[in-house]
Amino acid sequence: MMNTLLWCLGAGIPAEAQNSDIEFFESAVRPLLVERCYSCHSSKAEKLQAGLHLDHRAGVLRGGDSGPAIVPGKPEESLLIRAVRYEEYEMPPERKLADHEIKLLVRWVQMGAPWPTDEPGPTTKTDGEYDWDQFRAKHWSFRPIENPEAPQVDNTAWPRGSLDHFILARMESAGLSPGSPAAPRNLVRRIHLDLIGLPPTTAEVAVFVPAAEQNLQSAVGELVDRLLDSPRYGERWGRHWLDVARFSDGLGGFTNSGANEQAWRYRDWVVEAFNQDVPYDEFVKLQIAGDLLGDDDPAVATGFFALGPIYKSDGGDPDSIAQAKGETLDDRIDTLSRGLLALTISCARCHDHKFDPIPQQDYYSLAGIFNNTDIHDTPLVPKNEAAEWDQQAKAIEDLKKQIKELGQRASKEKRELTDDEKARMQQWEAQLMKRQKSLPPKYPAAHVLHDTGSGNMKVAIRGNLRKPGNEAPRRFLRIIAGEDRTDFKEDGSGRRELAEAVVSPGNPLTARVIANRIWMHHFGKALVRSPSNFGVNGELPTHPLLLDWLASEFIRSGWSIKSLHRTIMMSATYQQTTAVDQQKFEADGDNRLIWRMNPRRMDVEVWRDSLLFVTGELDVTPGGPPFDDPAKNKRRTLYARVSRNGDQVTADAFLRLFDFPLMRATIAQRPNSVVPQQFLFMMNSQFMVDRARALAQRLKTVSSDTEAQIHHAYGLLFGRKPSTEELQIASTFLSAPPGATEAGKGQLSILVQYAQVLLSSNEFMYVR
Repeated sequence: MMNTLLWCLGAGIPAEAQNSDIEFFESAVRPLLVERCYSCHSSKAEKLQAGLHLDHRAGVLRGGDSGPAIVPGKPEESLLIRAVRYEEYEMPPERKLADHEIKLLVRWVQMGAPWPTDEPGPTTKTDGEYDWDQFRAKHWSFRPIENPEAPQVDNTAWPRGSLDHFILARMESAGLSPGSPAAPRNLVRRIHLDLIGLPPTTAEVAVFVPAAEQNLQSAVGELVDRLLDSPRYGERWGRHWLDVARFSDGLGGFTNSGANEQAWRYRDWVVEAFNQDVPYDEFVKLQIAGDLLGDDDPAVATGFFALGPIYKSDGGDPDSIAQAKGETLDDRIDTLSRGLLALTISCARCHDHKFDPIPQQDYYSLAGIFNNTDIHDTPLVPKNEAAEWDQQAKAIEDLKKQIKELGQRASKEKRELTDDEKARMQQWEAQLMKRQKSLPPKYPAAHVLHDTGSGNMKVAIRGNLRKPGNEAPRRFLRIIAGEDRTDFKEDGSGRRELAEAVVSPGNPLTARVIANRIWMHHFGKALVRSPSNFGVNGELPTHPLLLDWLASEFIRSGWSIKSLHRTIMMSATYQQTTAVDQQKFEADGDNRLIWRMNPRRMDVEVWRDSLLFVTGELDVTPGGPPFDDPAKNKRRTLYARVSRNGDQVTADAFLRLFDFPLMRATIAQRPNSVVPQQFLFMMNSQFMVDRARALAQRLKTVSSDTEAQIHHAYGLLFGRKPSTEELQIASTFLSAPPGATEAGKGQLSILVQYAQVLLSSNEFMYVR
């Protein structure tokens, strides 16, 4: 691990990007090298060609007879890239790589060619088998969840519960102390933005601040309970889950093969599930096998898998078809494993996992489950109602066909219709009109999984489905379920048994993973800072005992996510200020010991929604089909159409400018960039001008007095009063003579310009 870290630093790759880069290599690049290159360029090749090893990093950098194969970070100067492009040497010689495969290699080289350490780890015994006992005993994430007692602390006045004891004990061991409490006006804004993704109104701030000054915990508890009961809560936290589910309104892989007009039904199901606080274990089971768990359980929940990419072959040849099928299955396994279990199981697609105890057979045990499924649209009404509509629709289509065929027959014979034919035509047309008038709108449907079989797959040698190996019985992971785990033999795919295995009390991962994700969204950084990788290459928890305590409390509460929110938000840890203490910063600049709250920039959904909220424009109509243009529509950003390619719908350019991710795979955590284009958007876009005009109008409606307008603006946007200096600067600006401050701004009034400055400020965009 240390060698890998040093190499990453030496190559100019950020340390925090290491894990995701290695995951990309293992899931996308290594399988390609294994399949297309290793037969000639590896230590296992019958005859090594050109002296080039591509099965370890040293060999790639050293190169072969023609020199280094790659120049990290410079694909255009890399011999390997020129060769696969057939610009030089033309490799592989038997068939050129597909365009998307070449792009994967180019991206890998651009990233600096990340590669796991070549040093052997403690993952195997001398005979090549995994040391299961060693992994279960020594790797933290595979050990059973403990319910540790809260540690003793010196500062007994600070903790408000067990959570704070775990945090404070770590701080005191490092010679640090916690930060002071956040100001009530900051805390009320933080809680609102965290739970519902919207800032508080001036009235809500006015109620909370004096209540908090009188009894902080009582005020916080009442506020948290009220917001958890708000329908806005499910919209905010449902969006977090949609990142895990790589939700998109489009089907397809990188080709985005068509829009799915029913995808929003899964999105709305997720929102409602969060609002209803569906126990997380049930929530997970429904998404794996909701169609199999009884008539009252929603099949729409299986959109978790069904709305994923469906890969198409580049051609009709068997190799391309098999490759496309393998990519589709891999998406399902990756979403299941990284999203729910925080394991990189996809790295075992072509070979046993290099670091984690996941044999290739385990990969195909899971792949076999999804190989017995397909997707279809299922009615969301009683079956007899859907059947009746289908029958009516078919009758209409049959009548149309009869009418068309009769007309075509007469036309082909170059004659007029006979009197008998005219009578039949009139009769059919009358029936058609009658049926069309009586046919109501089609029943709602959802895109879901359904079972198609119950067979096992065979291990694909080197990941090639055209080269089958030994059979892989459908069953759960050996590291979790044990060597004597049972096969999934019930009728159907085995998804029902898989769902039970994922949330089984014997599986220590599921509760830890979701507790870690909930913590991450409240604090900006997770306890395990690789939230989708709890394996050997993932990061260690900053507070392992706290994570176990949270997971055990979560299970004890009945897997209630709302209960976990309360536990976190009622803590002194959560209620700390974001202020920086220089001495503490020098000791722990990354705030791993959580001696203060991390200030966080709003994600794009919260930012856009908050802009519309403070200007009085936000449309809070819940649910339904997506809208296309977030610059013009006033609904919450959750309901904007999302494509998988990033260039298919109007929303893409707006949202991705502010780090909305491509939904090609499950999202571990959002990136957080600060680039000039974002500030140019705030300064020049029509969207920001429109928001500024709306805010200016709202301020004028409140009062015609300049000072009153300034006070109201600060209350709406920041939940506070302006300082003396801020009031003086704003008053001077707003009292300027007409035209004095309008250069380069066209027809914008001074008040509109001022409103745009406030809406574009860092203070508005940050959660503190």
